[in-house]
Amino acid sequence: MQLRPYLLPMKPIEILPEHPARDIDLNTELDALALRYRNASGLGMKVLGILGMPVGGLLKTLPDDVQNGLGSATELALTQAVKWADGSRAVVKDQPDWINASITAALGAAGGAGGVTSSLAELPITVTVLLRAIQGVAVQYGFDPSHDSVRFDCVQVLAANGPFEEDRGADLAMLEQRAGLAVGGAKWISAVIVPRLAPVLGQKLAAQMVPVIGAAAGAATNFAYTSYYQDIAHVHFGLRKLAVEADVDHATLAADLVARLGKKS
Repeated sequence: MQLRPYLLPMKPIEILPEHPARDIDLNTELDALALRYRNASGLGMKVLGILGMPVGGLLKTLPDDVQNGLGSATELALTQAVKWADGSRAVVKDQPDWINASITAALGAAGGAGGVTSSLAELPITVTVLLRAIQGVAVQYGFDPSHDSVRFDCVQVLAANGPFEEDRGADLAMLEQRAGLAVGGAKWISAVIVPRLAPVLGQKLAAQMVPVIGAAAGAATNFAYTSYYQDIAHVHFGLRKLAVEADVDHATLAADLVARLGKKS
């Protein structure tokens, strides 16, 4: 695992110099972030709906050996993704959100066409593209993915629940907390991120294995996942940028955002 350990106090998040100061209306900015959060993965889920894809109880449809190996498969995929995503930044430029979704859709189609074996083989590549997409969103908000704290945030976004979960409470906790900074990077990923990400990726694998439409299901599922994680990344880094630019404590802004999300619209 090529992550430097988070043993020292976290440095301030670095903002890239080309992003100048601007006038800020906190209420408007927070309302926009709340709306994006509520609508996360909306387009992707509509695509799944058109295909008649089931999104409930997916994990139970996986073979027992695949379910039992989800943790190790997820850790391997994430380990490779962190290394490949960081290493690719010097040679492959960040892509617009829609291109990232298109790339993962193509990967999902290839994985879904071949069943369990090809779906598992596709997993590290898809997670790499997801992580690069998240890093690209960070750059859109002026954050440098080579900085330790930003690298941490990019991986942390992958701890979100995924597009198939209705209960987003854990995602809100992700916005409020930064647990695990005192733990070495690899240990933190194994202890915190993998247990959250494994069932999410298990749902993805199960969706790709729907009989008859495996390739279409794989494409639609990856599209939904990429759309979702990019939206969560926009909320995550949008909130962090707002905290820096408005000179307001991040925890205070996160609590305000959570309160807005708790209100009935």
